[in-house]
Amino acid sequence: MTRVLLIGASTPIGRAIAARFHTGGAEVVGASLQAADDPVLAADLVADCSTPAGAADAVRTTVELLDGIDILVCAAGQQPRGPLHRTSDHDWRRAFDGCLDTVFYTAREALPRMRRGAAIIAVSSVNATRPAPWMAAYVAAKGAVEALVRAMAVDYAASGIRVNAVAPGLVLPGPPASNAPGQRTQPVGRPVRPEEVANAVYFLASPEASAITGLTVPVDAGLTALSASTYARLDLYERVSEELVGEITSAEQPD
Repeated sequence: MTRVLLIGASTPIGRAIAARFHTGGAEVVGASLQAADDPVLAADLVADCSTPAGAADAVRTTVELLDGIDILVCAAGQQPRGPLHRTSDHDWRRAFDGCLDTVFYTAREALPRMRRGAAIIAVSSVNATRPAPWMAAYVAAKGAVEALVRAMAVDYAASGIRVNAVAPGLVLPGPPASNAPGQRTQPVGRPVRPEEVANAVYFLASPEASAITGLTVPVDAGLTALSASTYARLDLYERVSEELVGEITSAEQPD
């Protein structure tokens, strides 16, 4: 039985991650600032894992309930908005507490209890490398998360513990709508679904990813593959895309 501690279990991405591990036969303990009320969780903890005490409590409780931790997933985060000169001390700390400190404190508590074959996966964001406007604190915090992931991967590789991240793009729950935001600027033509992020997390935690560590995997509908010049000529991008779709779908299929 795989034993998972999931931080941020009450978020849409967190719920999807819990469901994916549960489907795979894992036992999942969730920890969030508020109760997730998710029946797939073996335990639903209310804890602030951006603090040393909250992280220690979540890890200790998980070890007591499941007799260990095999997978740590950090899917929590805070996203204050505003240009840097309007960013308050509180919002700056909120971004780093929710995004970076949560990974630091929970990993620090969990690592001594993890054994060879264990894995840590952090949920970052495409904004770590492709900043959106008015999100300086969040961008900086997620960039730091990815740097910390690489550092942990190097430090614990010899111990057989892998550390990776996923970087979602625009994520919207539910089926894609015809007028969904971001439709014109993502090659897949729609936002990402939470379960698609969860599938990537599940893969990185699995033995099938045993040679992958220190990597951030974009789950962004192709957003980071686009050249910046695409945004200046969206009309051309859409016309070329439609033309190629027409050619591919009308091509004669082999018998």
